[in-house]
Amino acid sequence: MSAPAAAPRTRLVVTLVVALAALSVAVGFAIWFRSTDTGAQFVAQYPGSTPLPAGTPEGFPWWLNVQHFLNAFFIALIIRTGWLVRTTQRPAAYWTRTNRGLIRTKGEPRKISLDLWLHLTLDALWVLNGLAFVVLLFTTGHWARLVPTNWDVVPNALSAALQYLSLDWPHENGWVNYNSLQQLAYFLIVFVAAPLAAVTGIRMSNAWPGPKATISKLYPLAVARAIHYPTMIFFVLFVIAHITLVLTTGALRNLGHMYAGTDTEGWLGFGLFAASLVLTVGAWLLAKPAFLQPLASITGKVTRQ
Repeated sequence: MSAPAAAPRTRLVVTLVVALAALSVAVGFAIWFRSTDTGAQFVAQYPGSTPLPAGTPEGFPWWLNVQHFLNAFFIALIIRTGWLVRTTQRPAAYWTRTNRGLIRTKGEPRKISLDLWLHLTLDALWVLNGLAFVVLLFTTGHWARLVPTNWDVVPNALSAALQYLSLDWPHENGWVNYNSLQQLAYFLIVFVAAPLAAVTGIRMSNAWPGPKATISKLYPLAVARAIHYPTMIFFVLFVIAHITLVLTTGALRNLGHMYAGTDTEGWLGFGLFAASLVLTVGAWLLAKPAFLQPLASITGKVTRQ
């Protein structure tokens, strides 16, 4: 194994060891702090959740179940294609948009990798799904479950984090109300991280005007790249934490909420989750030039170089 190839793996191992050590210290501190009078009083005063505004609907409507699946599906493939775009030195295929139809450009269209084409296509579908989600969220009243309405959410979120770290987890009743840490996390994902990923992704796409355009000078490419990659890391960490908590805080009931729209511990939600996982893994494995070429050829020309 060459030194250049070993270096990234060494950094990864060191990062994992440091992360596990930091987590162990945090768990030990949380257990100790909760055993003190100050810690016990803090948790008693801030149990980990805040009351929702009157009239906030309970449960998970069918459209939320559908959009949750689509969001997870798109995010998994977006992360994969984004990583390939960032790390692949010699793409297996390229795509060039044909200058026809409703969208036309001056000059010769720019050639991009097929991985980047898929990444941008998935981005567009993900943004459309997100816009539909936000519209439905506010028209049905479910926004109040994600958007904090008072400052008590901050100490309650700290309390929920303390309870998780101390391994004596807060009471879960996601069908009615998220705890404050969940609420802040979902708020950041929907209203901060997702828009940041969208606006930086657009800046990095081949649809953006060239470097001489005024808008490009006002919004430099380097700025977009500096924000886009950390945003992707935040999404990855959120997904890991989200899946871990879903599976360890009552998996059947949680999956029933998210996939079947039921507040029971039946197997329907698990079955739908398993089916969605099969579809996602299948799409992950089929996202190769041989399968992508027929789709990409609808809007452009696919070549090997």
